[in-house]
Amino acid sequence: MLRFRSLSSGSAGNATLIQATDGTASRPARLLVDCGLSVRQIERRLQAAGAAIAELDALFITHEHADHLGQALPLALRAGIPVWASQGTWDAALAQADPPLTQAIAPLMRIAHDHTPIAIGALLAEPFTVPHDAREPLQLRASDGARRLGILTDLGHVTPHAIDMLRGCQGLLLESNHDPGLLERSSYPPFLKHRIRGPHGHLSNAQALEALAQLKHPSLTAAVAAHLSERNNRPEWVQAGWAAALGCAPSDIRVSSRRGLGWIEV
Repeated sequence: MLRFRSLSSGSAGNATLIQATDGTASRPARLLVDCGLSVRQIERRLQAAGAAIAELDALFITHEHADHLGQALPLALRAGIPVWASQGTWDAALAQADPPLTQAIAPLMRIAHDHTPIAIGALLAEPFTVPHDAREPLQLRASDGARRLGILTDLGHVTPHAIDMLRGCQGLLLESNHDPGLLERSSYPPFLKHRIRGPHGHLSNAQALEALAQLKHPSLTAAVAAHLSERNNRPEWVQAGWAAALGCAPSDIRVSSRRGLGWIEV
């Protein structure tokens, strides 16, 4: 069984827990994707999910921005949890860290590569590259061997490679960051508006719908909108657009926020 739980989503912090069971192991395989919250917050949200920091098998960090990297290294050190990230993400993360932390984390460092599977018990994670203004960002496809979950956030445009990696996924956590009109009228400074709407920024609602149209198939049963801007988007707009695309009611569309969501089975 494959399931996931968004612990938090958005510029205030991102973290997603993925869990897989195959009926043979004594406990599920658990992967935490990103750790953009404090260790205390992660601990509390894991507890609400019926898990604990010590029960995590690995961390996967998509890129070094604070709302994704957060307290990943101190959390990993606390329980001796391996941390997977690209070489570029590691270079950027370690450049920000104090030398003692850099030295201590070295035994837990794991280098992730595009389209190179990572086996974590019953869970198989497959990273893939995306266009974002970070050193070497990766997103993720996860599988328990029968079902697949795709995570696609923090990218300025959707590439054919990303579509190929996520085609056929039964679960999808997809960024729908902003409405261009709201962004343009916002109080954000021009440089930030340019960054967000640029080819290495974040997906607009329309771009998310274009991706959803390519990834839609009859077995896509768990689609979640994520990384919405609190200032430059409206959840009800996203729900209406996704509902029209997927042929369901707006109330059927789940939208994650800084409060996260409950468990969703893929």
